[in-house]
Amino acid sequence: MKTKALKTLVTVALLATGLYLAGSGIRAQKGSAGPANGPALGNGECLACHSDPQAVKEVDGRTTSVYVNETVFGESVHGSNDCVSCHRDIREYPHEPIPQKVSCAGCHDSSSTEHATSIHASTRVGGKAAADCADCHGSHEIFRPDDHRSRINRFRIAETCAGCHTDEKVISDYGLTPAHFVQSYRNSAHGKGMFDAGLSVSATCSDCHGAHGVRAKADPAAATSPVNLPQTCSRCHAGILSDFVKSAHGKLWQSGDNRGPDCATCHNSHDIKPGSLVAAQREMLNQCAGCHTEQTVTYHLTFHGKATNLGMMAAAKCSDCHTAHLNLPASDPLSTVAPANVVATCARCHAEATATLVSFNPHPQPEKREEGLATHYVYAFMKWLLRGVFGFFGLHTLLWFQRSLVAWWRREERRPVPDEEGQQWVTRFVGTHRLTHVVIVISFLGLAFTGIPLHFSSSAWGGCFTAILGGVEVSRFFHRFWAVVTFGYAVGHVYYILRRSGFRWTWRNLFGPDSIAVRKQDLVDLYRNCRYFLYLGPKPKFDRWTYWEKFDYYAVFWGVPVIGISGLILWFPWFFTSFLPGWALNVAMIVHGEEALLAVGFIFTFHFFHNHLRPENFPMDTVIFTGRMTLTRFIEERPAEYGRLLRERRLEEIFADPPTPFARRLSFWFGLAALLTGLLIVGAIFASLW
Repeated sequence: MKTKALKTLVTVALLATGLYLAGSGIRAQKGSAGPANGPALGNGECLACHSDPQAVKEVDGRTTSVYVNETVFGESVHGSNDCVSCHRDIREYPHEPIPQKVSCAGCHDSSSTEHATSIHASTRVGGKAAADCADCHGSHEIFRPDDHRSRINRFRIAETCAGCHTDEKVISDYGLTPAHFVQSYRNSAHGKGMFDAGLSVSATCSDCHGAHGVRAKADPAAATSPVNLPQTCSRCHAGILSDFVKSAHGKLWQSGDNRGPDCATCHNSHDIKPGSLVAAQREMLNQCAGCHTEQTVTYHLTFHGKATNLGMMAAAKCSDCHTAHLNLPASDPLSTVAPANVVATCARCHAEATATLVSFNPHPQPEKREEGLATHYVYAFMKWLLRGVFGFFGLHTLLWFQRSLVAWWRREERRPVPDEEGQQWVTRFVGTHRLTHVVIVISFLGLAFTGIPLHFSSSAWGGCFTAILGGVEVSRFFHRFWAVVTFGYAVGHVYYILRRSGFRWTWRNLFGPDSIAVRKQDLVDLYRNCRYFLYLGPKPKFDRWTYWEKFDYYAVFWGVPVIGISGLILWFPWFFTSFLPGWALNVAMIVHGEEALLAVGFIFTFHFFHNHLRPENFPMDTVIFTGRMTLTRFIEERPAEYGRLLRERRLEEIFADPPTPFARRLSFWFGLAALLTGLLIVGAIFASLW
């Protein structure tokens, strides 16, 4: 028994000794005790050479510094280690050949294993990995991540990554993405939070891409792949993920449908902007348009879309109605745009919202009959009206212009000289006419300058015009102000006509030669003038009002109530929808926009040509402002009226003194300013339509 016990005790002792020696060997192999097969070198022996700032070595024909700052190394995480614990192939001093590249796997095996599967390790040029441990962590100056000196400190990671991702040679050699995304990150919500606000919780490169296992986006295992990105973002935005997975977008994403968006689809990757910025809200529309093209186009037909284009942040955007992350189809009872919920959704901005008001179509497609017959046919009528008016008067103007040039070249007509001495002057327009026209000019230009940019809100000049006025809210205020002025002069003009007729409707009042009403003679004059344009007959003799002057007049007379009433419906929608259906708002939007475009286009092209730009009157006819013209010009332009006044012996009734030089100058410069402003606006319109 004693012999057996003694044998057992000896066996245990031998096993313990063996295990101890084996453990010592393992520790030595890991580098804690120096080289495995040579004398241990002290750090002092290494630093005898490497503490010299001028110490260099030649590697592949390039001179590389091998200087080690002893103080910095001593403060680093490896400061207590021996040099040979990392440089294990060094066995003597001095050493030859040049030491091999250090492997960190001996101590950091899990991180090294993860790095080995990353794009940094797998992307190689000339046998060299795109990035190894030292490229990110440094070599002799590695510090803990919470140390501001660390290259992987949260506030320095972006700088460390940019070291390679902004190097043109590295980008070229390894086929990296161009460096613009680095600056995009600095300007993003994440970058500004990190660098401007100093918030360490802001996302940096490693938060999204990982630290050691960085993979290409196309790799299904990548943290930034479409499959994993929502989970990656949810590390910081956990509450958003819970909404996203319930949404229509999230369900597509979870099903693996390629149409299903992930976070980067809407927010971009490196250029994420705070949702409160105007630029971000505009960009959101572009992002939504990537999938919802038709809905985006129709959204821009509404005031919401146009105002947003011009920088009005309060205007509703996609996320205001559909929500940002919990967007659900209208058929879902929980959807913010479900029939039962849409009033509450609109009431967030429009407290007066009613079921009728919100029944208007926020994504109108008036070209489709299924959108509603009233809306469709009004839209079709306005389009054909535009084409008809511009087609007819476009041809009429071209024919007139070429005939006027020929008449000027042949000296067929003597152009009157307004200020020639000794001329008898006559009254063409009375004071009421002149004052009304001045008010029309000012208010019409005001309406055009504040309204047309909204119609062309997606154009650069639309935003420029609106910015000059101070933004959409200021433009809207002045637009409504000039609308009130327009209603004022319209009512005043009707009263003037009734008072002048003595409030009696007689045949002469309605259809006499001094009446602005359309007569049979106007059709005759049109026919004869077209023959004159085509060199088939003489120039017709016109009376008090020509057919084109009457058309100019009725363009305004028709436009004021049409544009005005539709504008009032859009101005006070809650009132009008108390007795009108919701689609009336869609109709009013079409009528207001198309009729305004017709009025502006007609006045600033054809009306300007009729009165100012044709060779006979160029560059400016000031008669409407001075109210007077020479008798010579009167006889040439209105021979029928002149003959009638002679027969009735009333010619002397219109004789007048010539306008003063000041009145002529004021009229010219006022008219020229209005003319140039109008041409600027119509030029911008044609540029957009072209």
